[in-house]
Amino acid sequence: MKPLPLLVSLVSLSALALAPAALAQAPASQAVAKPATQTPTQKRAPLARSAAKAVEEATPIDEDTDVSLSDAELAVAQRVYVGNIPCELGNAVQVTPAKRQGFFILQVDKPRKARYFMHPVESRTGAIRLEDPKRGALWLQLGNKSMLMSQKLGLRVADECMSPEQVTLADEMKRNPPRSILEPAEPHR
Repeated sequence: MKPLPLLVSLVSLSALALAPAALAQAPASQAVAKPATQTPTQKRAPLARSAAKAVEEATPIDEDTDVSLSDAELAVAQRVYVGNIPCELGNAVQVTPAKRQGFFILQVDKPRKARYFMHPVESRTGAIRLEDPKRGALWLQLGNKSMLMSQKLGLRVADECMSPEQVTLADEMKRNPPRSILEPAEPHR
C-alpha cells in the first residue's frame, strides 16, 4: 500500500471530524456580537398536545360539502357497517351515520385521533368505498375486513378492522377457502 493515499485519506477524515466543532463555535461568537439593548420578546408557548387534541375533538367536522349522492351511492350507504369496529393492534374505528343521508363520520383513535366526514363512492369491484376528499381518507369495506387509508400519507391508518358480520365471513373463508382462479377447472362429468 502506498503511503500517500493513506495520508490523504487521514487528512480528509480529520478535517471532517473537526468541521462540526468549527461550525458550532461560529454561531456562538456571532451571538455575543449582538447588542444587548434589544428588549426580549415573549413568545407564546405552543399548545400542549393534549390541549390540541381537546380542541380538535370539540371542533365540529365541516359537513358542508357540495357532493350530491346518486341513488346507487345511497344504496351503497345502506350496506355500510356502523358502530365500533375493532381493528388490529388494539385500534378501533367508530362509524356513525351523519345527519345528512348517506354520509358517515369515521373516528379513529390510534396512531393519532382523527375524524373524517365520508360519503359512498361507486366501485366496480363490489367493495364498499367511502371517501373524504378534503382530508384525503378512504374507508374500504370488503366482505371479510375493512381498512382506513390515508391517501395523503400513502399508508393504512387502520387495518384488519372487522365487524361481527365480517368476522363470521372470515372464519367461513378459513374453513372453506374459495377456489383460486389459478386452479384448473373441475372436469365436467
